Amino acid sequence: MSLVRQFLASLVLVSGTAAAWAAPLLPAPQEFYFDPDPAAVPVVVVQAEGDDLVSQLLRQRERGRKSLEATVQLAGVAIAQGRTELGQQLYTEALQATAANSPSGRMVRWSHGWDLFRQGQPEAALEQWHAAASALRGNPSWIPPTYALALWELGQKEEAVKWYAAAVRTEPGQWSTSTNYPSLLPAWRDSERATLAQVQQAWAAQPPKWP
Repeated sequence: MSLVRQFLASLVLVSGTAAAWAAPLLPAPQEFYFDPDPAAVPVVVVQAEGDDLVSQLLRQRERGRKSLEATVQLAGVAIAQGRTELGQQLYTEALQATAANSPSGRMVRWSHGWDLFRQGQPEAALEQWHAAASALRGNPSWIPPTYALALWELGQKEEAVKWYAAAVRTEPGQWSTSTNYPSLLPAWRDSERATLAQVQQAWAAQPPKWP
């Protein structure tokens, strides 16, 4: 039996009710969001495909040096392959292995948020992103467009525009149009950039006043 099949066969999935997600109560947008955030980047421990990718990630988990990152990437792979329960279990394992307020804990939550969003769960995604953001001092630059994306998907369009306006205030030359989205948001899918472009159009039609 392959290493991949051994892993899947040995994993005991815990059955039960699905997690109940509730949209977090977000703070009002700040004026500017200039801060970098090293935790808010896609986790790539191994670059490969198919069973080879999974096998290499499993070996990384066993070695321990990048076990957490390998678990997060493996969770994303599982979800992308339709193994949602497995992916969620791996994310739970990763969250339990690190302090929630640590850089690594924030990395797990940020990544989990994206996988939840791409499963059609913007409310759950926003909860994870807000938890990741709340654990960091400062105003990370990823927050305004990401919150705007999730809020727009949730139908909270006025709030989405307010958050998008924060991105424009911070870097007007970058966010006033959607032209720069491919370079600003290289890890986003085309559909996600298209949704954010709708937010940008709504902002351009009626920019909210500050404060």
